Amino acid sequence: MPNVILYTRSGCHLCHEALEVLQRHGLAPQQIDIDANPDLLARYDACVPVVVIDGRERFRGRLDERLLVRWLRRTQGADVQRYHCGDTQQMK
Repeated sequence: MPNVILYTRSGCHLCHEALEVLQRHGLAPQQIDIDANPDLLARYDACVPVVVIDGRERFRGRLDERLLVRWLRRTQGADVQRYHCGDTQQMK
């Protein structure tokens, strides 16, 4: 399962929507309130929610569910393809 971080803030309806989309697709994001950290507030103030997956920023503002689904299919397909090729180690 990928490591997902959702940078959010209280009262952010887009953040709430992003959390619902992530959970609907089986992801359990770590939620971090940017208002509790001055560095994060300076970095993400006007662009929450921000979704980071496996250390890479994937979404800012509105989470595009179609792109998330494509990414999930691509990464899951890579795991399956590698396994079927005889490699017992799945891609990370």
